[in-house]
Amino acid sequence: MHFNHFSKDLVSVHVWRQTQTQSTINNFYEEDMSIFKPRRNERGNGDGIYRMEFPLMQWLVACLYKVFGNHILITRIFMLLVGFLSVFGIYNLLTALFQKPLLAIFGAWAFNFSPCFYYYIINPIPDNFALCSAIWGLYLFFLWYQKNQMRHLVLSSILLSIGALCKLPFIIFFIIPCWHLFLLIIKNGINKSIVLNTIGALGFILLPMAWYCFVIDSWNGNIIIKGMLNNQASFLQLLDYVQHNLISTLPELLLNYGSLAFFILGFYFLYKNKSFKNPKFYLLLALSIITLLYYFFEANAIAKVHDYYLFPFYPLLFILVAYGAYHLYVYQNNKYKVVTLILIGLLPIICFLRNYERWDTQSPGFNADLLTYKKELQTAIPNNALVIVGNDESHFIFLYYVNKKGWGFDNDNFSSEQLSNCIGMGAKYMYTDSELLLKNKEIISHLDKLLLQKGSVKLYKLK
Repeated sequence: MHFNHFSKDLVSVHVWRQTQTQSTINNFYEEDMSIFKPRRNERGNGDGIYRMEFPLMQWLVACLYKVFGNHILITRIFMLLVGFLSVFGIYNLLTALFQKPLLAIFGAWAFNFSPCFYYYIINPIPDNFALCSAIWGLYLFFLWYQKNQMRHLVLSSILLSIGALCKLPFIIFFIIPCWHLFLLIIKNGINKSIVLNTIGALGFILLPMAWYCFVIDSWNGNIIIKGMLNNQASFLQLLDYVQHNLISTLPELLLNYGSLAFFILGFYFLYKNKSFKNPKFYLLLALSIITLLYYFFEANAIAKVHDYYLFPFYPLLFILVAYGAYHLYVYQNNKYKVVTLILIGLLPIICFLRNYERWDTQSPGFNADLLTYKKELQTAIPNNALVIVGNDESHFIFLYYVNKKGWGFDNDNFSSEQLSNCIGMGAKYMYTDSELLLKNKEIISHLDKLLLQKGSVKLYKLK
C-alpha cells in the first residue's frame, strides 16, 4: 500500500516537520556525525547546531547513509521498519496484558491501519521512533510484572528513557512504574526489594531529564514548553480544538472509523467484565489520566493540526480497541463474529481511502515548483554558497529543497536592511517566489542579476 510512495521526496501534511528531520539526517551525513551536534539549514553563517529532541533516530539513519548513500528511500525504509516494530510491540504488549493471542492480533492489525500511523509510518519524524521505544518499554514492564525478572525492568526503563529522549511527551509513560512502585511502598513499606526495583525502573529517567535540562533554555518562543501557561487562545477557541480532536481527529485519524465501534465497546466490556478489579487496570488508568492532562496542557499547541503530538495516546487507544474487538468476537453467537471480521476487513480499505490524496506531488503542501525543479535549483550554484530563501513560513522546506544553508524569511517580510546585513555576513544568492518583495526598489538595488527562473522561483546573484 505504501510502495508507490517510497521514491517520492517529502510532501504533504506536516512536510515542514519532515524536512526539518530529514535536514538533520543530511547534515549528520554531510558535515559531522557527532550525535550531540544536530544541525539545521537555516543557520546564517553559523554552525547551525539546533538541539531539540535527542536526535538518535536521525543519527541512526545517517549511519545507514554512510553505508548506502544519501537516498530518501533509505529513510522511508528505516521508518517503515520502525513502524513494523511498533505494530509487533503492540501485539506483545496486548499479549502481556491479556494473555489472549487473538485479542493481540486484533489490536495489532487495527493499530497498523490507524490512518495517522499509516501516514507517518514512512515519513521522517522522531515521534515514530519515540512511540516504538515507549511501546516496547511498556511491554517489558508488564513482562516484569508477570515474571519479576530484573532484566525486564531495566530494559523497560532504558526503552522508556529512549522514548522520552527522542520526544519529550513520552516521559509520561514513566507514570506506570512510578505508580506501581508507589502502591508497593504503601502496601509493604520500604525494603531492599523496593529500592532495587525503583533503581531498575527509574534509573534511566535521568537521561532524558539531563538532556532536556541542557537544551531547553535554547527553545526560545516554543509554545510546547509553556503550553497553557502561555495561552493566547480564547476559551471558545480552545473548546473548538477539543471538540475537533474528539469528533474528528480521534475517530477519523487516530482510530479509523472501522475501529470506532471496537473502541466504544471496549469501555462497555471493561465495565461488564469488571476489569477494573484487575490491578493492571489502575496502572493503565494512571497513564490515561496523565495522558489526558498532557493533552489539556498542550491543547493550544496541538490545536487542530498537530496530530502527531497525540502519539502518546496510541497504546491506550488500541488496548481498548483490541479488548472491544475480541469480546465482540466471542460474544454469544456467530453473528457477532461476522460483524467483527467485517469491520476488521474494512480497516485497510478505510485507511487507504483516508490517505489516498496524501503524498500528492501535484499538491505537496508548499510551492510545487520547489519539488518540480529541485535538481535545477540545487545545481545552479555551488553547494557551499550561503543563500537567502523565501517565502517559507516553516523556515525548513525551502532550504531543504534547494539543499543550501543560510537565511529564510516568510510572508514577504524581509527588509533592505536585513538583506544588507545578510550580504555582509556572506550571503551570495537569493532564491525567492515573492513577487511583492521584488517590487521593492531597495531590495532590487541589492540584486546583481537573475541567474535562473523555474516556475515561480527566481534565483538572483547578490551584489
